[in-house]
Amino acid sequence: MNKFHGTGVALVTPFKKDGSVDFPGLKNVIDHTINGGIEYLVSLGTTGETATLSKDEKKAVWDFTVESVAGKVPLVAGIGGNNTLEVTEALKHFNSAGFDAILSVSPYYNKPTQEGIYQHYKAISEASPLPIILYNVPGRTGSNILAETTLRLAHDFKNIIAIKEASGNFDQFNKIIKDKPEGFLFISGDDPITLPLIAMGATGVISVVANALPGIFSTMVRMCLDGKFIEAQPLHYSLIEITNLFFAEGNPAGIKAALKLLDVCGDEVRLPLVNISHSTHLKIKNELSSLKLL
Repeated sequence: MNKFHGTGVALVTPFKKDGSVDFPGLKNVIDHTINGGIEYLVSLGTTGETATLSKDEKKAVWDFTVESVAGKVPLVAGIGGNNTLEVTEALKHFNSAGFDAILSVSPYYNKPTQEGIYQHYKAISEASPLPIILYNVPGRTGSNILAETTLRLAHDFKNIIAIKEASGNFDQFNKIIKDKPEGFLFISGDDPITLPLIAMGATGVISVVANALPGIFSTMVRMCLDGKFIEAQPLHYSLIEITNLFFAEGNPAGIKAALKLLDVCGDEVRLPLVNISHSTHLKIKNELSSLKLL
């Protein structure tokens, strides 16, 4: 699973002003990130505004992404939800050609018990045509995959190969990394703490920031994976302010504002999301200038 070491990018889904998917814009984002040196891409995760896309739109985005990536980097599809049967049916009908793994978020809204989370992923493991990356993001789902549950899944199912961890709980991170089976990957789900997590044993990150700043971010991650943490610190600290701004008014409105400023794609988002304020937009523009990207 070395293909998932380094910087993965949770791709945005660009939209036109009429709200339809902007496929030329998506191609620009894909090319921008690959040319910037990232290691792999994630299509239709949270940052892709997947919750607002229809089934037909999702299929169209996946098909277009496979065609555009053309095997240049590994590709992950985001397929998850809070209806286990619906997720497993989606996996059974998913055209996996061109994809290397599935990223599946823990069930949201329902607030299942740990046993419920385990059984949910067991069903996904049995249905998936590809290896599975767990995704724990309690701030969005309303429930946490405890370390014990992650480890149980990692030990019980060979095709559950990794976790994207975004709980912010370092005690939980320690337990998973310490006791995970050999070969199971721990992937940072939070851009600002990628450096310390790699120092602890993470294999990289699935990043929002690298949509706009693939060169800086992927260079920093590769330095860390090579053990060059002192050399990586200036890049790490140079990204702190702009990362905070990207998330100040919600994701992906902030990162899309940066992509528009960089002439990669537009900044349209779908309701219930809205564009960032003028003041935050100016701050992002100033930070991009200070990074010598404008």
